[in-house]
Amino acid sequence: MYRRWKRYHKLATRKNDEDITTSSGECSKEPPRGDHVDSSLLSREQCSKFALRYRTALTLVLVASIFGLHRSVRVGQWLNVRRWRLWDAWLNYVGFTVLRDTGCGASSEDARETSFDPRSSPVIYAFVPHGIFPFGLAFSCLPERGYGRTWGLFRPVVATATRLFPLVRTFIDWMGGVDASRQAVSFALESGGDRRLGISPGGIGEIFETYPKPGYHPNDEAALLKDRDGMFKLALKHGVPIVPVYCFGVTKMFRRVQLPHFVESLSRFLRISLCLLYGKWGLPIPFRQRLMYVVGKTIWPDLASEMTTRERSSIDDELVRKMHDAFCDEVQRIFDRNKIHYGWANKTLRIV
Repeated sequence: MYRRWKRYHKLATRKNDEDITTSSGECSKEPPRGDHVDSSLLSREQCSKFALRYRTALTLVLVASIFGLHRSVRVGQWLNVRRWRLWDAWLNYVGFTVLRDTGCGASSEDARETSFDPRSSPVIYAFVPHGIFPFGLAFSCLPERGYGRTWGLFRPVVATATRLFPLVRTFIDWMGGVDASRQAVSFALESGGDRRLGISPGGIGEIFETYPKPGYHPNDEAALLKDRDGMFKLALKHGVPIVPVYCFGVTKMFRRVQLPHFVESLSRFLRISLCLLYGKWGLPIPFRQRLMYVVGKTIWPDLASEMTTRERSSIDDELVRKMHDAFCDEVQRIFDRNKIHYGWANKTLRIV
């Protein structure tokens, strides 16, 4: 389409104002047919007309590819994206297990727990750790075997940088992806929708908080949570509980090369993961690693249910800190309690 526009535009902008005539001296008034029409048989006016047509068509295609309806969630539902056999092939290659560990003993939250449905109630599922690639979050929301019997459908919260890639952006929109900005997440948690999100709170920064970073041992796992309180502020504001999920094995699917520290700083500034990774045979093919999801107990916002959203927006830092500490303690608990089941008895989780 671009080549045709360029050809007709070049003919139409010739300096001479004379019509391009046929060999008999007569001006051709017939429109071009097919791809093999001799453009020398057209007049300057006809070339201008067809150049305008192709320019308009090309503009419409570009606008549709950026803002078109093909990226709607309904298109993804029509294409059955979550049921593609590709995801089953991935799961057969990796394999995963889901355990639910809500602790033992009576809890003051039992009344809310009985009415909480993990597959339909409003919730924020927080998947720890992020890993070099967030396989834990991806496998939990893509394949039907991942969400069908465990946590149900939810919308993944993805980094803003992923929208720089056209095909990736379209696919994320089919999945109902939410931008990782505070405004977008807050809008998704407002009343009126299903208010169900999946997020990896460690984000891009957590990629660099692992071995071979200086100060880390190969048996260290890291969760970047100490300074990450935005998720808890939004949970308190909208009255939505948070469910911690630790995914064993996600940090072993890729390995990375330790780069100079300024690369890490630049990556965080640009919010893009700038790292040198490798997998099987030194290629970007993930190592075959069985994953084990451990779902912890629900962390409830310590606010009255009858409070309005405006009242919740004025919450103090003490409530945020209390919910944040409860989340970190629960992540540490489910890791220490279940690491032996995964064969990681010698591993240690560092919350940084």
